[in-house]
Amino acid sequence: MGDAEAEAGPLAGRLASVGSAMPEAHPTAEAAKLLPFLALEARADLQAAAVQHALALTGSEPGRTLLAGQAALLRALIELAVAPAPAPAREATRVLINLAADPGLHKPLLAAEPELLACLLGCTLDPQWPWAEEAAAVLANLSREPAPCAALMEALAASGPGESGLERLVRALCTPGYNARAPLHYLGPVLSNLSQRPATRAFLLDPDRCVVQRLLPLTQYPDSSVRRGGVVGTLRNCCFEHRLPVDLQYLLPDKQREPDADIRKMLIEAIMLLTATAPGRKQVRDQGAYLILRELHSWEPEPDVQVACEKLIQVLIGDEPEHGLENLLEVQVPEDVERQLQQQDRQEQEQCKREHQELELAPEPQAEGAAPT
Repeated sequence: MGDAEAEAGPLAGRLASVGSAMPEAHPTAEAAKLLPFLALEARADLQAAAVQHALALTGSEPGRTLLAGQAALLRALIELAVAPAPAPAREATRVLINLAADPGLHKPLLAAEPELLACLLGCTLDPQWPWAEEAAAVLANLSREPAPCAALMEALAASGPGESGLERLVRALCTPGYNARAPLHYLGPVLSNLSQRPATRAFLLDPDRCVVQRLLPLTQYPDSSVRRGGVVGTLRNCCFEHRLPVDLQYLLPDKQREPDADIRKMLIEAIMLLTATAPGRKQVRDQGAYLILRELHSWEPEPDVQVACEKLIQVLIGDEPEHGLENLLEVQVPEDVERQLQQQDRQEQEQCKREHQELELAPEPQAEGAAPT
């Protein structure tokens, strides 16, 4: 979800008078004064004003750092984020979204409330929780880092008997109207983050579960690039296993190009991972990928996506590596060579950008006989 908008506004009633009584006080002391108004038993209007003040603080790095250093404040905000109305749960969750967007603040967040991930997961997968999308966005931000991602996997594993936590998450993502009040687009990035872990990929690629087949239609989901990108990222990570189902080989005749450049690049990267082995390269070639990529390259307006496309084409049309080097992911590249390749990549991208800019600046050709303007 990215950063929620930090809305600054005047604090109401008693809270405003507290803030104006000691204008020279240290910011930490001023922040601590919010605590009584964030308590669950506080008046709802004072809770709302205090949360809005905290949300305004998350609009700057010093403000986020200030809040992260107040464990009691964090606990109070987390309690409000999962509390029923009239508590300002949505705004409190937006504070957590902004704090979780900073990887450096993950540790104090989880230290303040060790059950944070489990609480947010419960809200996210509750079909009746109105702010499940916001809860999913916090999970998406937290699970980008390895430690919180591992902790979220543990929370999913401990979600109770019957249907597994991962299965519930996939069902919520793939079921239209799972929550009538929350679209749950941010479950896409959550699943993508989780798919960095081998256990999640094993679950996703289990042929008896048919999870990939359920995710595949969402790569064309028109209403949210967040959901679409999360699913594409999930499938890209699954390509590390080199055993995707045959469904991924076929497209409907009315398939349109992905409009989001970042997602197009992820799709190319996914195919690149499939070409890491000799059987994978043969399969991609046999599906006629070169002709599709050639057309994409001639159309692609974004330089970095164009470069990624060129690299994939080079793999497909190039000679096969010598014996013992067939798996490109296992080839050991010397550090000096890797630095040279990285520098070459940067130069290629800069060259593509320059050429793209020159094309944009080139004058339109005039029709024959037209007078210059």
